[in-house]
Amino acid sequence: MNSVCEQLKIKYPIVQGGMGNISHATLSAAVSEAGGLGTIGCGTMKPDDVENIILETKELTCKPFAINIALSVNPYVEELVHLAIKHQVPVISLSAGNPAPFIPTLHQHGIKVIVVVASVKHAQKAEAAGADLLVAEGFEAAGINSSLELTTFTLIPQIHKAVSIPVIAAGGIGDGKGLAAAMMLGASGVQMGTRFIATKEAQLHDNYKERLLQASGTDTRIVGRTVGRVRRVLQSEYVEKIFQAEKEGISLEEFNEITSEDYHVKGAVLGDLENGYINSGQIAGLISAIPTVQELIESMMEEAKTQLEKVTQILLLQWSK
Repeated sequence: MNSVCEQLKIKYPIVQGGMGNISHATLSAAVSEAGGLGTIGCGTMKPDDVENIILETKELTCKPFAINIALSVNPYVEELVHLAIKHQVPVISLSAGNPAPFIPTLHQHGIKVIVVVASVKHAQKAEAAGADLLVAEGFEAAGINSSLELTTFTLIPQIHKAVSIPVIAAGGIGDGKGLAAAMMLGASGVQMGTRFIATKEAQLHDNYKERLLQASGTDTRIVGRTVGRVRRVLQSEYVEKIFQAEKEGISLEEFNEITSEDYHVKGAVLGDLENGYINSGQIAGLISAIPTVQELIESMMEEAKTQLEKVTQILLLQWSK
């Protein structure tokens, strides 16, 4: 059995990425119901708001789901950990900080811990701290990224070689071919964010989905390099304002203010792309339809199977000569 599916008790090795303050129960539950692992991103939300989403998700699905806590972003980390324990959330994803202080407590309550990493060094530290699984996220991914800027294609085989726990690939994956490629590189599953935005269950503004449908692979932009806070977003009117602010000189504090989750919600939920931004990974250029989550996951699994069989036949034919 696939190691990711076995540990997380899911049907397919497909995990939803945390989406910060635009996370909602309908999409997360749909991913879990379709056989993947739905994820509630806590972003900068207060515990009461996260608890409401957890409760709603549990009403919509009895299948496993996760919450993602960005350790250096949310000021209520300990409260969120206690929430997961209180409501018996089976999986927690930890990112953007040191997970070591929290893993023993989570394990005591039978919670599986995924740690998001962007380098071999961080992967080895997470494994040593007791992580059950890793999400290795390449620079192609949407939202806040590592300043190391390693791509998924180079990152996955290095981390797979360096650790013994299952690795989930993230960044630049949006279809079955991407799933097959990630597994050929050594991953045991994939995590996706942008592709799940462009689904019928995603309760986000049509402007967001339409921009994804129209986007090419070169329409994402990196903001924040000047202040050491890298974020991949989709080109928009507001993103131009961020670029201009960086050109004129901006502090990290000012950058954090103009890229806070409030402006993320304005763009993604309210569709106001003049006063808010939308995250997007480079796979935006692959998106040409808005399926249901079930249709997306099933088509990915079928395409991955077909692709792997095709490559196997090509290699076997070559070796038989």
